[in-house]
Amino acid sequence: MKLKRVVVTGLGALTPIGNTVDEYWNGLVNGVSGAAPVTHFDASKFKTQFACEVKNFDPTDFIDRKEARRMDRFAQYAMVTADEALKDSGIDIDKVNKYRVGVIWGAGIGGLETFQEEVTNFALGDGSPRFNPFFIPKMIADIAPGLISIKNGFMGPNYTTVSACASSANAIFDALNSIRLGATDVVVTGGSEAAVTAAGMGGFNAMHAMSTRNDDPKTASRPFDANRDGFVLGEGSGALVLEEYEHAIARGAKIYAEIVGGGLSSDAYHMTAPHPEGIGVVAVMENCLENAGLKSADVDAINTHGTSTPLGDVAELKAIGKVFGENAYNININSTKSMTGHLLGAAGAIEAIASILAIEKGVVPPTINHSTVDENIDPKLNLTLNKAQKRDVKVAMSNTFGFGGHNACVVFKKLD
Repeated sequence: MKLKRVVVTGLGALTPIGNTVDEYWNGLVNGVSGAAPVTHFDASKFKTQFACEVKNFDPTDFIDRKEARRMDRFAQYAMVTADEALKDSGIDIDKVNKYRVGVIWGAGIGGLETFQEEVTNFALGDGSPRFNPFFIPKMIADIAPGLISIKNGFMGPNYTTVSACASSANAIFDALNSIRLGATDVVVTGGSEAAVTAAGMGGFNAMHAMSTRNDDPKTASRPFDANRDGFVLGEGSGALVLEEYEHAIARGAKIYAEIVGGGLSSDAYHMTAPHPEGIGVVAVMENCLENAGLKSADVDAINTHGTSTPLGDVAELKAIGKVFGENAYNININSTKSMTGHLLGAAGAIEAIASILAIEKGVVPPTINHSTVDENIDPKLNLTLNKAQKRDVKVAMSNTFGFGGHNACVVFKKLD
C-alpha cells in the first residue's frame, strides 16, 4: 500500500527554559541553562542538589483546581502542552472526526511523586491502609493520554509508550505509523515527565548517573566536554499534533515540517550502560534513514541524545561517524540537554520540537557549557559549541536512548 504523508501542524512545550514553545525556543537559541538548586523538596543531603525544574508553573492557571489535585505533575504538564499544541494547530475539535483522532504519549516513569507520597504516608502511619482513592489513576503512565482524550473527546488509538528515555520518540514514531497506514487522520503525541523528586534524584544518585557539580549547576550539563560528570535531571513536557498531509491541506493548516520516518533498535548489551561502540545506535539511525527513504548526505542536523555522561556521548558520536562517514563533518550536531537537562521520557518530545523549529527558523541551537576538548571525540565534527548557528536545515534527525538499551530516532524534513 502507498503510505500517507504526515506533517506537523501544532506544537506545545513546557520546559525548564520556557513554559511555551516561543519561550522554549528563545531559551534554546540564546543558550540559557535551566539548571538551579532544587525547590520541589529539600535536597541538601543529596549528592546532587540541583536540577532543571519547570519554573513559575501553577497548574490552576490552566486546570480546574479540583481536577488538578487528581493529577500527578507529569499529567498536568501533559494537559497543558497538549492544549497549547491543539490551539496552535487550529483544529476545530467539534468538526473533526473524533474516532480518527488518537493520543499516543510517552512517559518513562509516570506518577513517581504520587507513588512516593502515598507509600511514605503509609510507612509513617499506623499501618492502616489509608490511601488516596486517586493513587492508582494518578500514578499510571497511561493516564496522561487518557485525560487528553477525555477532555477533547478523541476516540482513536490511546496509549502510552514506555521505553525509558526513548519513550516520547517511540510515541512519535508510533503516531507517524498510525497516520501513514491510514488508521488515523490526526494524533496528539509527545511525552511528559516529573521525576524531580526525592525518590527520582536519590535513585539516580545511587547509580552515580547524575552530575554532582553543586558549586556551579548552570554549567553542569556539558555534553561532549572532557570534564562532564553525568546528566542533569530535568522535567516538563512536549506535545506535537501530527496530521495526514491531505487532511491538513484541506483545512488550510499551518505546516511546520513533514515527519518522514523513524527507527527503533536495542543495544542488547547492558541494563544501564550504552554499548561502547554504539552498535544499537548505528542500527537505529540506519533504520531511520531507510524508513524515511533518505541518504546520509541528506541530513543537515542531528539533535543527539547527548546526556553529558562519560560513556554515552562518545559512543553516540562514534555511531554517527560510522553511519554518516565523511558526511558527518557537514552536519550540525548538537545536544539541547546542555540547556534543558534530561527530561527522561519527555526528552524525545522536546528535542523533536527543537529539530522542527531548527528547520522552520533556519537556526541550530547550541551545545552550551563546552570548554575542554575530549581527546576521544573526533575534532572535525561540528558540535555547534556554545553559540547557535544559522543554517538552511532541510532535514533534521533527533536521537533518544533509554536504560535497557532502547533506542529511538525520528527525522523531519522541510515541506516540499
